[in-house]
Amino acid sequence: MRTISQVAKLTGISTRTLQYYDEIGLLKPSKLTESGYRLYDNEALQRLQQILFFKELGFKLKEIREILQKPDFDRIKAFKRQKELLLLKRNRTDRLIQLLSRLEKGEQCMSFKEFDLSDYITALEDFKNNSTDDVIKYWGSIENFDMFIQKVKDDEAEVAKLAIRQFGSIEKYTEAMKHNLEHFSELMETQLTEEVKEIGKQSDILYGRLTADLSEDISSPKTQSIVHELLQFIQKNSTNLSLDISYINVLIDAYSRDYIKSMADSKYGKGASDYIVKAFRYYLENNAPENN
Repeated sequence: MRTISQVAKLTGISTRTLQYYDEIGLLKPSKLTESGYRLYDNEALQRLQQILFFKELGFKLKEIREILQKPDFDRIKAFKRQKELLLLKRNRTDRLIQLLSRLEKGEQCMSFKEFDLSDYITALEDFKNNSTDDVIKYWGSIENFDMFIQKVKDDEAEVAKLAIRQFGSIEKYTEAMKHNLEHFSELMETQLTEEVKEIGKQSDILYGRLTADLSEDISSPKTQSIVHELLQFIQKNSTNLSLDISYINVLIDAYSRDYIKSMADSKYGKGASDYIVKAFRYYLENNAPENN
């Protein structure tokens, strides 16, 4: 057993901090002496070690307490995961230092790969593991969400550029995204107004009509009429959207991606996404207005 002063000396943590950890239920002493002094055994020190690793990774004390209190908490598994995250953090720091060294020498380095999204991707993985119901509800399946995560990884450099442009830094972007993930269900319910729900419903109906018969020739007047109706609907319900060739190409690209493709096939039937792409492409080649 160690006294609180001995633990403070061993770890470099102040006695006041240890007392605070006790007060909030994060780290209770193993026992109290008759005089009320706190004593800590090896198990308590292991828990403190775990707490410090979580703090190093940016977890808040409340979050750490909730994690450690979970009935299925696995200490060894947590250490392995913490090691992985710290290695990612170290690698990211090393890349940033290398980039700064090059910039310090006056080199022109328009590189964004150093600003990786490891923390954000980790947050997405944690969200998937801890909010399965929400993932399935809004993405259709765990597989679809995995494809979404993979798309973030594949487009990491581009996402990093946008994040820095909009938020000023990867850290601020990740913090904002973590907040959104932590409150995802409430945010979705808030954003899904009756008007938005109705737009989504009408969009589903139009895509459903377009893919109702996949044997229908994509060049048929019936199919192309639905495509035109669908594109007009999108334009009507989107702000400042120009229904030109570039935008239709965006739709074709979207429905060609595995993530969207899987969701569309799940909703409208196998092969639906390919049919949508072909129908849009035919419209683009034969009916679409020129770019402005």
